[in-house]
Amino acid sequence: MAFTDLLDALGGVGRFQLFYTALLLLPCSLLACHNFLQNFTAAVPPHHCRAPANHTTAAANHSGAWLRATVPLDQAGAPELCQRFTEPQWALLSSNSSGHGAATEGCKDGWVYDHSVFPSTIVTEWDLVCEARTLRDLAQSVYMTGVLLGAAVFGSLADRLGRKAPLIWSYLQLAVSGAATAYFGSFSAYCALRFLAGMTFSGIILNSLSLVVEWMPTRGRTVAGILLGYSFTLGQIILAAMAYLIRPWRWLQFAVSAPFLVFFLYSWWLPESSRWLLLHGKSQLAVQNLRKVAAINGKKEEGDRLTQEVVNAYIQSEFASGRASSSVLDLFRTPAIRKVTCCMMAVWFSNSVAYYGLAMDLQKFGLSIYLVQVLFGLIDIPAMLVATTTMIYVGRRVTVASFLILAGAMVIANMFVPEGEPSLLPNLPPTESREGRLVGEEGAWGMGVMGSGGQ
Repeated sequence: MAFTDLLDALGGVGRFQLFYTALLLLPCSLLACHNFLQNFTAAVPPHHCRAPANHTTAAANHSGAWLRATVPLDQAGAPELCQRFTEPQWALLSSNSSGHGAATEGCKDGWVYDHSVFPSTIVTEWDLVCEARTLRDLAQSVYMTGVLLGAAVFGSLADRLGRKAPLIWSYLQLAVSGAATAYFGSFSAYCALRFLAGMTFSGIILNSLSLVVEWMPTRGRTVAGILLGYSFTLGQIILAAMAYLIRPWRWLQFAVSAPFLVFFLYSWWLPESSRWLLLHGKSQLAVQNLRKVAAINGKKEEGDRLTQEVVNAYIQSEFASGRASSSVLDLFRTPAIRKVTCCMMAVWFSNSVAYYGLAMDLQKFGLSIYLVQVLFGLIDIPAMLVATTTMIYVGRRVTVASFLILAGAMVIANMFVPEGEPSLLPNLPPTESREGRLVGEEGAWGMGVMGSGGQ
């Protein structure tokens, strides 16, 4: 007999499983907000070099003319982002003049940003443009490094301390580090706190999935895994809505972090995995949890008949095959497990490179960043419906292989799409263009300049 047989006897996929799964998947939906948060908090607005301090009066009185005379244009006819003329070129105000050959210099006095779409981002606050533009990508890499380290740390803790304790700590750590990110005013503190938030991503995902699966009978596990994917999809749509309503980056950072304090508070009442309790010799507590589950599922009589001996009988096979201790090396210890581990590592690597390479720089799509974020979420819905159906009726291996082949074919086909192809939605209102500039009838600069390209 297996432990899942005991769960079937206590109600199967009953009220407890449904309620328990909902409470665990709700925080997972907001994790997507943190994963893709920098699409909005690190958005790059249109910008150009700030005028020298001794020319501020002229700049204020003749803003359009002053910009044309002090900032050269790029090949697309838009103001250069990182260069200005060393001396004003007033001759350029004539339609027949060109600034070719005029001496230029970097933005020694900083930048002027267009705040019409994004009132503030980490880019505008710390000038992460031009020579410093790589720091913006560094911040996201630091976050993903936290995700990697968190998988090792919280995965190991889950085996030793149970699933519940690391999950509770992850909720608290994300609430505190996320809120603190909105408070501190230095870029180094921002990166350090984002690293801590990234660690909790793994802690929450791994332990939530473990708790859901270990409380779910076998016939409900595929659907539970798909629901986790849908919660992530929901989170992407929630992020787009929140980012549209809350434009300043610090307020948005706080808004997606504060709910985890609520998750931290109610997680204390979530029962630990009885399977983990039994495997670690805590039979009495496991029986208490199972009786509560039986009562919630309307199987109180079956729960009352449970004893430690009866419950242990359901898990004897796992006791017999279990190891006294476990580590990541167990994934490579035997040829069969080593083969599966290496294959899954390759699958996750290729999937992550393709997906995150697209999803973490949405400004390059040439549409409103809010719309693209929603589209990314909505595309997942039919994809997961197909995946759910094929996994149930065809199997997981065929489903994974088919989707990988399809994704690879689409990525390769995208290489042959010429740059500068017109948008599929040409009648949208003025919005951000492919790389951060505003596109509209008059542009963002009051000069009638059509922007394209960016930093």
